[in-house]
Amino acid sequence: MKLKSIYLCAQCGTEAPRWSGQCLHCGAWNTLVEEVIDMNPKKKIIRQSVAIKPTVIIKNISHKSNRLITGIEELDRVLGGGFVSDAVALLVGDPGIGKSTLTLQICDRIAVLGRSVLYFSGEESIEQISGRANRLGLKNDIHLVNQNSLEVILSTIEAEKPGFVVVDSVQVMNSEMITSQSGSISQVRYVAEQLMQVAKSQKIPILLIGHVTKDGQLAGPQVLTHLVDTVLYLEGDKFHQFRLLRSTKNRFGAVDEVGVFAMQESGLMEVKNPSEIFLAGRAENPIGSVIFPAIEGTRAFLIEVQALTSYTQFGYPKRTANGFDLNRLNIIIAVLNRYANLKLDSCDIFVNVVGGLKLSEPAADLAVALAIASSKLKKPLSKTFAVMGEIGLSGEIRQVSHAEKRLKEAKKLGFIQIISPAQIKTIAQAIDKM
Repeated sequence: MKLKSIYLCAQCGTEAPRWSGQCLHCGAWNTLVEEVIDMNPKKKIIRQSVAIKPTVIIKNISHKSNRLITGIEELDRVLGGGFVSDAVALLVGDPGIGKSTLTLQICDRIAVLGRSVLYFSGEESIEQISGRANRLGLKNDIHLVNQNSLEVILSTIEAEKPGFVVVDSVQVMNSEMITSQSGSISQVRYVAEQLMQVAKSQKIPILLIGHVTKDGQLAGPQVLTHLVDTVLYLEGDKFHQFRLLRSTKNRFGAVDEVGVFAMQESGLMEVKNPSEIFLAGRAENPIGSVIFPAIEGTRAFLIEVQALTSYTQFGYPKRTANGFDLNRLNIIIAVLNRYANLKLDSCDIFVNVVGGLKLSEPAADLAVALAIASSKLKKPLSKTFAVMGEIGLSGEIRQVSHAEKRLKEAKKLGFIQIISPAQIKTIAQAIDKM
């Protein structure tokens, strides 16, 4: 056996003869990982005459797909109607966010339907998983296997012929056919390809569990996201009770849906009306608090944005944002200084999105600006006050998408004083309406 070291990019999979700080193909930094390959010459395969496979006209193909509906409405919504019978889904999230809890609840719901469930764990022992299942109060049969060998997993699936398979986690599984260690590009790619082949050939939905890095990206080879059919991200702050489940890739449905869960002692519970939950405990007429109708996927729900301004004790004012982009916050502060004459140069400014949620859409600009203005002017806002709008660098208020859906959600919960780009054109006019 003749071995050779090469370097593969964990981001795009490009092969390089030597290590370098940056991948020459995708431009990513520090992503080249050493791999050992077998250089023994392979026997040439003489191409024989192969029968030509007949073509199929696209419009004559049936578009119906058998789906496994779990009964967890928030999950089924994100999946586009449940797990497709021959699909491979990848569930990722931060450590402690609730991936294993949600996975066990999914297995329990599927077992209720009379399908056998196989749960392969390469990290936790059977006792650990069983203890968690008991704490969650799960009563249905889930078959657990503590194994990280791909060959054993494939043989077990072939013998048991389950109705649903969970692999936790894909980064620790390995195959004897690949010489590199677990978690390497070659191992993860080969494991995913073999499991994908099993799912397609035997019509078994497979759920893979993955880890993420500190930046929230999938840990290990990014080629894994290209192989699977669906990528689900479980987001949220583990110190808050709310979790958002969203799909960043879905070959069988839309990628703009989001599911809302709340972490409780009995597991992750579905949140049917997120707006009421997010606004629970809000004061009557708080200073520095504004309600913003956010859009997550195709749903609108109300989120509380808080701001606090205080005179800085040092020469350089501090700006802190929790759940909001700090660069965007600095732009909003500059616009308020220039066009609203608020004089924020000597103030520490703190912005917080309640519930551990994260706002990334520009429509939240006006809510952040008015929360800062309310705190600075010490002017409380009405409990029935909601705002939305994007702020331009010239102080103008720009239109936002899905305005009607946002207004409908706000009015449904009793917010009758709504400031929107249809009513005001500049940030100064918005502050005057407070």
